[in-house]
Formats: sequence, structure tokens, C-alpha cells
Amino acid sequence: MENKAALSAGERLIKSKRNRSLGELRGKILVTLCALIMITATVSVTIFLTVKGLQSFLVNHVSPIEFLTSTNWNPLADDPSYGALPFIFGSLAVTFLSALIAAPLGIGGAIFMTEIAPSWGRKVLQPVIELLVGIPSVVYGFIGLTILVPFIREHGTGTGFSILAGTIVLSIMILPTITTIATDAMGALPSSLREGSLALGATRWQTIRKVLLPAALPSLLTAVVLGMARAFGEALAVQMVIGNVRSLPASLLDPSATLTTIITLNMGHTTYGSVENNTLWSMGLILLIISFVFILIVRYLSSRRKI
Repeated sequence: MENKAALSAGERLIKSKRNRSLGELRGKILVTLCALIMITATVSVTIFLTVKGLQSFLVNHVSPIEFLTSTNWNPLADDPSYGALPFIFGSLAVTFLSALIAAPLGIGGAIFMTEIAPSWGRKVLQPVIELLVGIPSVVYGFIGLTILVPFIREHGTGTGFSILAGTIVLSIMILPTITTIATDAMGALPSSLREGSLALGATRWQTIRKVLLPAALPSLLTAVVLGMARAFGEALAVQMVIGNVRSLPASLLDPSATLTTIITLNMGHTTYGSVENNTLWSMGLILLIISFVFILIVRYLSSRRKI
């Protein structure tokens, strides 16, 4: 009986180990499959967009220099021209301007929540930020269209559709992204930094400005770059307030257009494979390249943070 009991216990132990091994194997296969799907999807999209984006230059013989530097976009003329510079400029302008507005507000909100406000302050501000994240972009665009554009029209010059309107809408949209990441960055700093600075006689503001902010700078810059990446790819909200014209703006109150707004407005009205359709794909390729640049910047900043 004892031998049978010992044998039974040994068999159960072997079976348990076998089940654990099978479970680990299934888990590894599942995780590896998910990773392969993600990699395949990313590579496929990149290759597809690269092939489509280069057709306007290789097949339709559109000059890349003219495409990137010309300000004349008129694909329906007898002598068509495909200058995308106004749209590239519009995309970069609203992206950097919105970051200039949202970055100080987001980092300031993060400092308030982590270093200044009592515990209830974060409990109040955090749900507000999460609420802003959950609002669809079309709602931001509609609010900008009904409130911001008329306000600019009444107190400025022009129609109200402008780079300024697009910048304000985008700055509100990317504010939660910057604030959330900056809050995590400030909260992850070791308490020894604060305690050591205060022990040496520094005030709380001196500790924030000269100790905590420099220590969290790579993470804070990462938050700003990620916010810019979202702003650069936004289409609908900007499309509703920026004006969507084909010329370079002379001031913040002039209408403009971005790569995303021109693509969304014109793609459905072009014939697949036509020159105009291919140039829109080329704009998409530019969007992809600049997005990759943002990703490389984030990776660089992340590596500095680890060091």
C-alpha cells in the first residue's frame, strides 16, 4: 500500500510538472504569436505606405523637390502642380504651437498634483484629466467650430478659421497626454531627492525647480514629444477649425491646412491610381516618416532616462 501511495504521489507530481510545462509552452506560443502579429502589421503598413507613397515620384514622375518645396497645389489645372509645402508647414505649425501651450500647463499640473496639492487635490484633478481623454475628437472640433471660431472672428481679423483656432483645439486635446505622463514621471522620483534638498535648507520651490525638474527632464520631454505625435496625426478636430486652404498663412489668424486634413478631404474624391491619389499617398508617407522621427526621439529620451 505504501509503495502504491508513493507511486501515485510520484505520478501526480510528474503530471503536475507536465501540465505546468504545457501551460508555459502555450503561454510562450501565445505571446510570441501576438508579437509576430504586431511586427507583421507594422512592417506591412510601412511597406504598403512606402510603395504607394513613392508611386507619384517613380510612376507619375512628380518632382520630389517640387512636391516638398512648392506652395502651389492645383491638381485639376491644365498644367497641374503638386506642391505640398503649405500642408507640411501647417501640420508642423499647429503641432509645435500646441506643444508650446500644452507643455507648460501639463507639467505645471503634474507638479501641482505631486508636489503641492494635498491628497484630495489629485483626487479631484485626475478624474478631470481622464474625462478630457475620453472626449471624442469630433466634440473638440465642434466646440471649436461653435465657440472658438466665432470668438476669433469677432475679436480678430478674417473668418475665424485659422492656425490659432487649430492650435488651441489641439493644445486642449494633447494636454491630458502630457499631464498624465508628466505626473507619473514626477511621482516616480525617489523621495530621497526631496528630503535631501529640504534638509540642506532649500525651499519647496527651489527643490522643485533645481532638483526634481532636472531629474525628471527626460521623462517630461518624452511626455511633450508624445503629445506632439498625437497632435501631428490629428485630422478631424483640426479640419473643422483650421480653414483648409491651399496657401501658406501669413499670420496666426490666417486659415491653413495640414497633411491630415487634405488627405481626409480629398481622398474620397480622387480615382485610385491617379496622380492626385498617389500624391495624397505621398503625403501619408510624409506623415509616417515624421511619426517615426517622433518615435526615435522618444526612444532616445527613454534611453537617457534609464541612464
